[in-house]
Amino acid sequence: MAGRLVLALHALLFLLLLGRCRGGKIGVCYGRNADDLPAPDRVAQLVQQQSIKYVRIYDTNIDVIKAFANTGVELMVGVPNSDLLAFAQYQSNVDTWLKNSILPYYPATMITYITVGAEVTESPVNVSALVVPAMRNVHTALKKAGLHKKITISSTHSLGILSRSFPPSAGAFNSSHAYFLKPMLEFLVENQAPFMVDLYPYYAYQNSPSNVSLNYALFSPQSQDVIDPNTGLVYSNMFDAQVDSIFFALMALNFKTLKIMVTESGWPNKGAAKETGATPDNAQTYNTNLIRHVVNDSGTPAKPGEEIDVYIFSLFNENRKPGVESERNWGLFFPDQSSIYSLDWTGRGNVDVMTGANITSANGTWCIASTNASETDLQNALNWACGPGNVDCSAIQPSQPCYQPDTLASHASYAFNSYYQQNGANVVACDFGGAGIRTTKDPSKHPILVTVTMIMVLCTVSFDNIHVPVL
Repeated sequence: MAGRLVLALHALLFLLLLGRCRGGKIGVCYGRNADDLPAPDRVAQLVQQQSIKYVRIYDTNIDVIKAFANTGVELMVGVPNSDLLAFAQYQSNVDTWLKNSILPYYPATMITYITVGAEVTESPVNVSALVVPAMRNVHTALKKAGLHKKITISSTHSLGILSRSFPPSAGAFNSSHAYFLKPMLEFLVENQAPFMVDLYPYYAYQNSPSNVSLNYALFSPQSQDVIDPNTGLVYSNMFDAQVDSIFFALMALNFKTLKIMVTESGWPNKGAAKETGATPDNAQTYNTNLIRHVVNDSGTPAKPGEEIDVYIFSLFNENRKPGVESERNWGLFFPDQSSIYSLDWTGRGNVDVMTGANITSANGTWCIASTNASETDLQNALNWACGPGNVDCSAIQPSQPCYQPDTLASHASYAFNSYYQQNGANVVACDFGGAGIRTTKDPSKHPILVTVTMIMVLCTVSFDNIHVPVL
C-alpha cells in the first residue's frame, strides 16, 4: 500500500512539473498583403526550419491550409470582417464554408483556432453586432462535425477596445461596445475560449515618446519602473501594463477567469524619418525579450507566473499595406526567406540557436583565442572574462547549448568574443594579456578556424542593440 502511495505521489509530482514546464506558447502571424512573398509550401518549410509550432493566418486560403498539412504546426485561421454579414445571417453559409474550407484538410492540417472577425471596433464599417451571431453559427457548424471541442472560436481586438488603459488597474472597456462585448464574453466563458487582443508597445512609444520611454517599451533592464498608484503593482515594461489593463477591464465586468491571449505583438524593423524607433535592432530587442518573457512564464504583476500565449507579427514584410512606412516593415524575414534579424525562439536567455541564418558581427570583426597563447594564459583570461569581465558564461557549462566542442580554446573564444562585442568591438577589449586575437575572417567560411566554426554555427549572443556571433 505504501509503495503504491509513493508511486502515486511521484506520478502526481511529475504531472505538476510537466504542467509547469509547458510554458507560454510563441507563434507567428503570417500576413500576406504583399506581391513578393514565397509560395505557401516554401513558407511552411521555413516555419518548420525555424521550429515555429504555431502560426496565425487571417483567412482560410486553401493553398496555405494545404501547405501546412502534416507539418505538426498548429494553425489559427480567420473569418475576415467582410464575411461576417454572410456568416451571421445564414447558418447554411457557415456550413458550406466549413465543408469546403476546413473539413477536407483537417486534421492533416492542425487547425486549432478560428478567429471570427479581427479588431472589429477599428473597422471603418461597424460590423460589431455581427460578431457574436457569426461566432454562434461557426460553433453550430463545428458541433455538427463533432469538432466544437477540438477547434476553439474567438475574435481578436485592439487595445482601442478600452476607454482607459492607464494605470492598468483602471483598465475599462469602452461603454459604446457593451452591446456586443458582454454576450461575446459570455460566449467565450461558455466555450472555454480566450479573450484575444493585439498589443503593440511600439505605438505607445511612437505616439508619446515623452511619456513612454524606449527602454520601457523594449523590456530593457535600464527601464525606469512605473508604479500603479491604485494597487502598488510595479511595472518594468509596457507589455505587462497593457496585458493587465485588459485583465482589470475583464475583472470589472466579472470575467476575471477568462484567459488572455495576445494574437499580435511585435516591432517594425524600418520606418519613415519620424519613426525613429523603427529599426532592426529595436525589433530584435523587443521580440527577443518578449519571447523570453513568455517562455519563462514570467506572467504580469497582476498575475505573476501565469502563462500567456503570444503571436509575433509578422513573418514577412508586407509591401502592399497602406499607411506610413513602418506599416510595411514588421517582418522577421525577407521574401527570399533570409532573416532580417535573428531570434531565439527558445527564450533561453542570451543564447540563440542558429538555423542557417547569415552570421554577422558588430563591425565585421571577431575576437578569438590566440593559437600562440598557453593553456595557463587562456584559462586565466577565461576566468577573468567570466568573472570580473561580467560575461555570461552559462552557455558553455556542461549540458548547455555551447558546451561543445569541449575545448579550452572554444570556451575561451566564446567568452573573449562576448566581452569584445559587448564592449563596442574595441581593440583593447580583445587583448586578454595577449591571449586574444582579432580576426576579420568569418570563421564560418574559413576552414583554418574550424573549431570556432563548429560553435559559431550553433550559438550566438544577443545584446540590447546588437546581435553578434559567439565563438
